[in-house]
Amino acid sequence: MPIIITRASNNYGSNQYPEKLIPLFVTNLIEGKKVPLYGDGKNIRDWLFVQDHCDAIEFLLENGENGEVYNVGGGNEMQNIEITRLILELMGVGDEMIKYVPDRPGHDQRYSLNTEKLAKLGWKPQFDFQSALPETVRWYRENDDWWRPIKSGEYLDYYKKQYGENF
Repeated sequence: MPIIITRASNNYGSNQYPEKLIPLFVTNLIEGKKVPLYGDGKNIRDWLFVQDHCDAIEFLLENGENGEVYNVGGGNEMQNIEITRLILELMGVGDEMIKYVPDRPGHDQRYSLNTEKLAKLGWKPQFDFQSALPETVRWYRENDDWWRPIKSGEYLDYYKKQYGENF
């Protein structure tokens, strides 16, 4: 059976479950709530726009080698506090909307992937974080009918209404 494995850095974009950092922070701010930032916010993550992740998978289906593993990254390593401040700025609020919360025990300080193997095949991300983040924020602002039922716990009723009892 032909198999190619991909391992990606943190994805972001539309339709991401609102427990994840970017959608949680955006939706909390829309609701007038503070954003819960772990520890000092200096945890480092690489961010990959979801469309780039999909494009990388398609690229690897055509160009990857069977049985290989490829790391897919966005080349956007940033501290969580930097991401938080970008979101705050896009939402028109300041640091007063940050609620520092105790970090999880054993929480990794940095997630990083070596993506040279994929780059050597000729793939690179097409979306710049500085332009894709505002697009992501816009999507959550315009699609509260999608995320509000999930955050409120009413998502089962929402999906049954949208897709029928056997969604």
